[in-house]
Amino acid sequence: MVKKFIFITFLWMTTIVSAQIHEVGIFLGGSNYIGDVGSTNYIYPNDIAGGVIYKYNLNPRIALRGTFTYAQITADDADSKNAGRKLRGLNFTNTIKELAVGVEFSYFEYGSESRSLQHTPYILLEIAAFNYKIAKTQSAPNEYGYGNKTSISIPFGLGYKTKVGTSLAIGLEIGARYTFTDELDYNHELINDLKFGNPNNNDWYVFSGINLVYTFGRPACYTTSEF
Repeated sequence: MVKKFIFITFLWMTTIVSAQIHEVGIFLGGSNYIGDVGSTNYIYPNDIAGGVIYKYNLNPRIALRGTFTYAQITADDADSKNAGRKLRGLNFTNTIKELAVGVEFSYFEYGSESRSLQHTPYILLEIAAFNYKIAKTQSAPNEYGYGNKTSISIPFGLGYKTKVGTSLAIGLEIGARYTFTDELDYNHELINDLKFGNPNNNDWYVFSGINLVYTFGRPACYTTSEF
């Protein structure tokens, strides 16, 4: 299923890249994990995230969007306000490589023909495939064998973007990812030393930061195609 998702995403990207109105850019910011280890804060960027963005503007309020993001997630029970977690003393680091596609909805019409269209909040709804490391075996106490796994997540986020020139725009964005796995912290139901937390709660990860995008085509961020 994941390979099929990536293949369809590739075809979608190659089809729309030749369109007249599109945007490319970068994302820089922080990442954090929400789960059975470490802080219980939902927005707690304690590691670095970065990525590339492509957007195709259907009209001044709706854009199709594809993003590839690389990030680390780190959590330590020492950072938790929960006394039980502090006493337990678990910590971990993992790496996320995510490919997401979806739709960006601007609250106001956004473009370059009028100065009233230079900034707007927006909502982001996506589906993503992400790759990460998992624990697979235990050879001795605190010695584990690892592998890689690809899963699906459901990202959704909020942002605010504004023009800084005819073709450049900068945005602030926060996006949470709900996953269908409890393995980001190396939790493993078959390895006793890695059994912890609530097995019924899946892990989340969050990206927050800024993006800088450049618009191609005239007029910027607008196409006459109907939606």
